[in-house]
Amino acid sequence: MSETIARLQNTLKIIDSSKLFQGTVIAVIVISALLIGAKTHDLPEPLVDFLGILDVTVTIFFAVEIVIRYLATERKSEFFKKGWNIFDTIIVIGSLIPDGGSGVLLARLLRVFRVLRLVSMVPELRMLINALIKAIPQMTYIALLMFVIFYIYAAIGSIIFHDINEFLWGDVSVALLTLFRVATFEDWTDVMYETMAVYPLSWIFYLTFIFLTAFIFLNMMVGTVLEVMSAEHELQRASSHGETAEGGEPASRAQVDALQEQLTHLQQLLEQQQNAKR
Repeated sequence: MSETIARLQNTLKIIDSSKLFQGTVIAVIVISALLIGAKTHDLPEPLVDFLGILDVTVTIFFAVEIVIRYLATERKSEFFKKGWNIFDTIIVIGSLIPDGGSGVLLARLLRVFRVLRLVSMVPELRMLINALIKAIPQMTYIALLMFVIFYIYAAIGSIIFHDINEFLWGDVSVALLTLFRVATFEDWTDVMYETMAVYPLSWIFYLTFIFLTAFIFLNMMVGTVLEVMSAEHELQRASSHGETAEGGEPASRAQVDALQEQLTHLQQLLEQQQNAKR
């Protein structure tokens, strides 16, 4: 009995790791995305019925696929320790909710999120999402500093420009929205020229704000994400090559180079000792 279970598990593991199966899953995810878009159009009744049958087929396929992945895992408790497996399971279970009744809106929304399963199936996309998640703590402090700058400029703008255009500078909250418009370059020159008609030097206010937000803080955000993505790519590359450091963590390129230098140095010492004995 145990041998039969082991053979079945090995078979499922081979199926789960095969490129054909993974490619099929990605293709079905794409089909699911197209189904979601097709249902937003006014279609003939026969085509709507066909799309409904196709949607049920896709849902059943996803359920079978998640079961195969679960059964192929040697330690079942390890399956739900991975965040992507939990995400896929929630999406698949949510897709099983019937369209009828009070859960129709929830069912449709969860079917929309099935498109995100493409992220969990493609390693490169997983790496991008993992890097973005790891960069959030550092980006939070940058965003907090940006909010402080926004708030200072909004307070200054609401005090100085309140009488010029109350709709744009009536209070701090409205001024924050106006500054967001300026930061995104959405007709910001119209706002600037309006205040320059009364305060000719008000261009300093806008240019310094844009310099801080659009050039400095935005580049800080991009630099933080790129730094984390570079580290994540290095970890993935080291893991794929089986390079591990102490504690089972993937070793960096610098650690591997240092280890190679130490081995070379030890080899030279051994050669010198052998030559000395001769």
